[in-house]
Amino acid sequence: MSEKYTLAICEQMPAEHYTYKTVDSVMTFTEQFRHCVVFTLNQISGRTGVKNPNEGRKLPVQMPKEQLIKEVKAMYAFVKKNIAELPEAKLYEKTGFTGGEIPMWRLFYAMENHIIHHRGQCIMYLRDKGVKPQGYFGW
Repeated sequence: MSEKYTLAICEQMPAEHYTYKTVDSVMTFTEQFRHCVVFTLNQISGRTGVKNPNEGRKLPVQMPKEQLIKEVKAMYAFVKKNIAELPEAKLYEKTGFTGGEIPMWRLFYAMENHIIHHRGQCIMYLRDKGVKPQGYFGW
């Protein structure tokens, strides 16, 4: 449901507003989701040892709507593949996180929490542009 909701928010923002930001000190709509893609892939690949599909590739800071949606879909595909394919023992290995240690399976929840944070900011960007955000999808 996270993927469906995130993609709905990406689809709702008109392409001409993908560079919109509320104030100079924050990321644009595109940058919010680009950040989620880069951070999620780096965290999961770096901590699990799985090859980062964007290794050696730098995403542009600003992207057209179609490209950003493609990158978000690829991020979710990477997450789902790793959840399905990581050996169970690897999911219980400890990894350092925010000054402590967590089992690897909790890393996936932390990444989802991070996406929720940025998606919420983007929902406000939609409202600023007069777009009524898609209602919550539920569980």
